[in-house]
Amino acid sequence: MQYFPLFVDTKNLSVLIVGAGEVATRKLDLLSRTEAEIDVIAPDIAAEIRVYEQKGRIKLYQRAVHADDIADYDVIYMATANEQLNMDYAVLATQKGIWVNVVDNPSFCRFITPSIVDRGRLVVAISTAGAAPVFARTIRSRLETLLPQSLGPLFDFVASKRIEVQHKITSGKDRRLFWERFFNLNNDRFDSGTQSHYQDAFESYGAEGEILLFNENDNAGLLPIAAMPLLQKIDTFYSDMTQDGVKHEASSANHHSLTDINELVRRDASRESIPTLSEITEKYQHGDRMLLVVNQEKLNKLKAHFPMAKHLQPGAL
Repeated sequence: MQYFPLFVDTKNLSVLIVGAGEVATRKLDLLSRTEAEIDVIAPDIAAEIRVYEQKGRIKLYQRAVHADDIADYDVIYMATANEQLNMDYAVLATQKGIWVNVVDNPSFCRFITPSIVDRGRLVVAISTAGAAPVFARTIRSRLETLLPQSLGPLFDFVASKRIEVQHKITSGKDRRLFWERFFNLNNDRFDSGTQSHYQDAFESYGAEGEILLFNENDNAGLLPIAAMPLLQKIDTFYSDMTQDGVKHEASSANHHSLTDINELVRRDASRESIPTLSEITEKYQHGDRMLLVVNQEKLNKLKAHFPMAKHLQPGAL
């Protein structure tokens, strides 16, 4: 992974945009939604840029950029029509430890700006590491149709209730179950029924456990889409590949398969060695959701002992 995704708190973030043409306008349209302090330097100013100045959203300096300007900023966007100037000042910014982005020139970028779907508190970022931004925009357009505008006020509502839920439900696991119950009742709507669904979720948010089984020789990349929501609810990932923190001998194919299935599970889920049958039973009765990645022999035994278990297989559940 060349580019690691980060969500940066823009409070008190200082941003400089060098350039004020069409490209700079596109960047400013996005940055203006944040809480960052934004300066723009350019000798020629597009009308759209002046609108932001008139609204008091940016500080505008109508002149050529100088080397002394490349200082005291957290982030700089080089967006002029002069490619050599962009590169020269990008090098200077990097030397001063400032994160810089040169529009349409990834080799001089300390970071890149992803394509974004904005639903207020819910933000989805899509990137192809600069290889195919047109395709990233295609993915974005698909997500725009899948994620309704109601998610913005819905997540504002959820944020306003989080402290209340923490006071009423002290267990982190139970809080997660509560919110699952709420979203199952409410879905992605925000309407007159949302408050009622919130209250109803307190009535019954318990859940029975879940046992998912996966053959370590199978290809996790061929699992059906229906398996993804199940894997994202897993509390503990169990595997024979580790025991007491020591990796067991395994074929490269098995290790690759384990890595693939591991990537589909919540990152905050526990990763542990296979427990005993009695321990699995106890955890299931206490509402734990488990994924066990084992060889075929153990998988058959587990299926016989736990008839309620779901066997995840390529192309089927």
